[in-house]
Amino acid sequence: MKIGLVSPYDFAVPGGVNNHICHLADHYVRLGHDVRIIAPASRKQNTGRNNLIVIGERPIGLPAGGSVARITLSLTLGPKVEQVLASEGFDVVHVHEPFVPLLPFQFIRRSQTTTVATFHAAKDEGRRWYAYFRPAISVWWHKIQGKIAVSLAAQRLVSRYFPDHYEIIPNGVKYDRFASPLPPFPEYKDGKLNILFLGRLEKRKGLPYLLQAYAQVKARMPDTRLLIVGPDGGMRQACESFVQRERLKDVVFAGYVSEEDLPRYHKTADVFCAPNTGNESFGIILLEAMAAGMPVIASDIEGFSYVVGHQADGLLVPRRDTIALADALLQLLSDPDRRQEMGRMGQIKAQAFDWFPVSQQILSFYQRVAKESAQAPEGR
Repeated sequence: MKIGLVSPYDFAVPGGVNNHICHLADHYVRLGHDVRIIAPASRKQNTGRNNLIVIGERPIGLPAGGSVARITLSLTLGPKVEQVLASEGFDVVHVHEPFVPLLPFQFIRRSQTTTVATFHAAKDEGRRWYAYFRPAISVWWHKIQGKIAVSLAAQRLVSRYFPDHYEIIPNGVKYDRFASPLPPFPEYKDGKLNILFLGRLEKRKGLPYLLQAYAQVKARMPDTRLLIVGPDGGMRQACESFVQRERLKDVVFAGYVSEEDLPRYHKTADVFCAPNTGNESFGIILLEAMAAGMPVIASDIEGFSYVVGHQADGLLVPRRDTIALADALLQLLSDPDRRQEMGRMGQIKAQAFDWFPVSQQILSFYQRVAKESAQAPEGR
């Protein structure tokens, strides 16, 4: 089968959707399928992808959901998309975030083969451009023969504007990468209990709330440390200023870390904490921590509650509630047996989200959609 995977986002910049596409592509290739990734890219050589077709070499950054989306707004996409479709002859075109401007939408308009779309996003307050552009999008809605949502939160967002049937197929996790035994960082294994935060330092990731909670934890449990891993998204300076002003000790801003070192941070930490404030459709970072055998404390938002079972493999706390967050941290940090049991239960759950069964579900969905489309009455 020849498969085209389309992303709206700059493929030179790591992100949830692009990572999802990479994992799908890798698994499909291992199974013998011919795969092309089509996306804008500011630096193709930085992607490490020989099967990447770049359409849109100058993506621009636009605010989106508390983050920045690097997309292409080129007005010459149509002819380029037609050329790719004609030359590649895909059996399946799988677009991700189909109505994020502008590339995926051009594939929906022009594809003449089995066309599938995955909706990744979840926004608590809705998505304005879905509302604004619903009349224009509705004209082409029938061109999407199979619709996937990565979670109930993602389904709820898109179905608010476009009621339809959505197959819920979750994101996956590289289970073996995080479950495999790896050496922790010895400089942090000094008797202190380590809390791990992982994510871009931007507003919706909620790090300021964790810092306030950690100040409460540190006052009651001095032998603790907070490890902060992730690139700056505009919040690092404010967070560092808070640490200095409050004279908080044992707060480590590790910044961006390599793919090789990331699982070692999981093996170094005792508790994983995700204090995100919303707009999360799925908790991939939670699954990675669970695969590593870590208990998880996370905000009680829909995308996270889809992954974490409260009191089973983690604790869910109200978002922005620093007192509840501190209490949950103190509960787990003071109870090693409970941490171990939650970690064990989380590891069992995470195994079901391994990329192999997830990619197999999506392949089966392709085949079902293609069969149903072939059997549908002409003009449907």
